[in-house]
Amino acid sequence: MKRDIEKGIILENVNLKRFTSWGIGGNAEFFYWPRDLADLQNFLQTHPKQPVTFLGLGSNTLVSDLGVAGTVIITQGALKEMTLVDPHTVRAEAGVSCAQVARFAAKNNLVKGEFLAGIPGTVGGALYMNAGAFGGETWEYVSSVETLNSQGQIQKRMPEEFSVGYRFCKGLAEGEWFVAGYFTFEPGDGKASLEGIKHLLETRAQTQPTGEPSCGSVFRNPPDNFAAKLIQEAGLKGFTIGGAQISPKHANFIINVNEASAQDILDVVAHIQTTVKEKFAIDLVPEMKFIGRR
Repeated sequence: MKRDIEKGIILENVNLKRFTSWGIGGNAEFFYWPRDLADLQNFLQTHPKQPVTFLGLGSNTLVSDLGVAGTVIITQGALKEMTLVDPHTVRAEAGVSCAQVARFAAKNNLVKGEFLAGIPGTVGGALYMNAGAFGGETWEYVSSVETLNSQGQIQKRMPEEFSVGYRFCKGLAEGEWFVAGYFTFEPGDGKASLEGIKHLLETRAQTQPTGEPSCGSVFRNPPDNFAAKLIQEAGLKGFTIGGAQISPKHANFIINVNEASAQDILDVVAHIQTTVKEKFAIDLVPEMKFIGRR
């Protein structure tokens, strides 16, 4: 269980399955779960330099069966501060879930952030890939960000310093990570916003396999099309390799039905890409991120 791991202590060979929404992955060579942002800064300033990988809720992520070299840093339950910094702006640290941001904004009578409730990840991951749901995208509402470098130094940066598009954000230097986002929303009816969030989550539960281990959507939608539609029309719903299955409920989800390995997932992904390419001459691009040893 996650609660068996003490924060603020460097550990070796910690299995990462429990830290991913797929429940898949090998061991982190080194593992650090900071107490808070200040503790993380201190860790980076004092720990011997080596590759660092950040992991939030572990959604949209496939961890290698061979594990991850260097240090894996967990942000969920650590970078968890969220405050209203002015009447329209929410500051949320990287480990805060997107759904928490949506609800916090609504409770402070701020609207247009409802879509964030449909993103099954944290602020850090949402910033990194410009995550979106229900027609909204993360960076539409970002007024600034805080980044952390490998020396433990924090810098405030502005949106114009980044190149942002559909499921990507470029502009971080090597050894630089998002640790907080500032989101500016419109004032409005918070009660109606909370009802909107409830409706979006109900819709998501009806159309997606939310109760099963998955990473969220596996592929980006091609221009003027939908990945799920193409996969379904290719007759691939329910297709299984090992313990990995294309969801019968939503074709752009691959679920771990029976102790799937990362290789099982990669094999299903490759089969989808090959089949869709043959049938429709369309290249499907994964939006999930693979981390770890190859």
